[in-house]
Amino acid sequence: MSTIESWARRRDVRARLTDTGAFVLALGYMSVWLVILVDDATVNVGVLQRNLVLALLACLALWWRRRWPVGVAAVLVPLAAVADLGQGALIIALFTVAAHRSTRATLTLAGAFLLLRAGLVLGFSDVTTDVAWVLVFSATTTIAAVGWGFFARRRTELMASLRDRAERAETEARLRAEQAQRSAREQVAREIHDVLGHRLSLLSVHAGALEYRPDASRDDVSHAARVIRDSAHAALQDLRTVVGVLRAPVGELPAPTEEDLARLVTETRAAGTPVEFVRAVEGTPPDDAVRAAYRVVQEGLTNVRKHAPGAGADVRLSGSARTGLTVDVTNTPPERPSEPPDTTGQGLLGLTERVTLLDGHLEHGPDQEGGFRLHAWLPWPA
Repeated sequence: MSTIESWARRRDVRARLTDTGAFVLALGYMSVWLVILVDDATVNVGVLQRNLVLALLACLALWWRRRWPVGVAAVLVPLAAVADLGQGALIIALFTVAAHRSTRATLTLAGAFLLLRAGLVLGFSDVTTDVAWVLVFSATTTIAAVGWGFFARRRTELMASLRDRAERAETEARLRAEQAQRSAREQVAREIHDVLGHRLSLLSVHAGALEYRPDASRDDVSHAARVIRDSAHAALQDLRTVVGVLRAPVGELPAPTEEDLARLVTETRAAGTPVEFVRAVEGTPPDDAVRAAYRVVQEGLTNVRKHAPGAGADVRLSGSARTGLTVDVTNTPPERPSEPPDTTGQGLLGLTERVTLLDGHLEHGPDQEGGFRLHAWLPWPA
């Protein structure tokens, strides 16, 4: 059985118990007044019998009060005004209307009963203390039933409002958590791709050289092995750093600096890719811009090794607080035709997202000399 079916079954059981309780209360009210009126010698037996029949009909009508609350109350208003024993059923019906229907309908029915009741009592009896007590009792019970119904309706509306607010808050919190989790996954994916892509491309290039150049000299083999060892070691260190940040309670992913950018160029040169690096920056760029520039250069140099083996690269870093920070990575035409980078891959896609998050823009594509150009502009607040 599903949760909804179980909840619906419990609600039906609770409704049946409530209807039974209302019917029993109305019968109890009728029974108490019946005992009082039987002992009163001034009460006509025939009138009491008719009163009892009408009261029983009023009690039976309560079984339909949940489906037609206003209709049942409208029928019981004249019936209870005539039969004293049926006022208990009317009180329950008025409570139901006040709790589930409009205030206007409730006040109309309650006012109609009080006016009709007062008219009948005063029209057929002299104004005495007993008659006044009867009218006060009828008015008090009616007002109490209506007030209780209004309170129950207000409480129900308040609970529904609180439940709705709680559900909305829970939904919003879940959506925010999912969004934060998705953003964190994307950030981690970009960082791991940028950190490990450069190192693994070095491993791939030099391992391929060892495989396809078995006649290489001992110095070349030693140099390639040293690059592979250093790149693997650096990749492990970078991976430990990223994983360590992820495991920490708080903290940010490691932020590269301009010194790291210069070190990246040096490592690429040592791995066999000629790199011309020009820095024409006035002042100290913000950390976010430097970090994004590092990733742009890293992705550009990685693509040069992967798609244009044997080609060199020109890296230019320029800008100021007035013009922003500009990064250009261009590979020189190789001796053999190069393969254009896959612009649908995760590298350039993640790089575009990274630059866009800083309100910058990224451009990439073939240049006029047959190479491939990666251009990024990053904001530099004054």
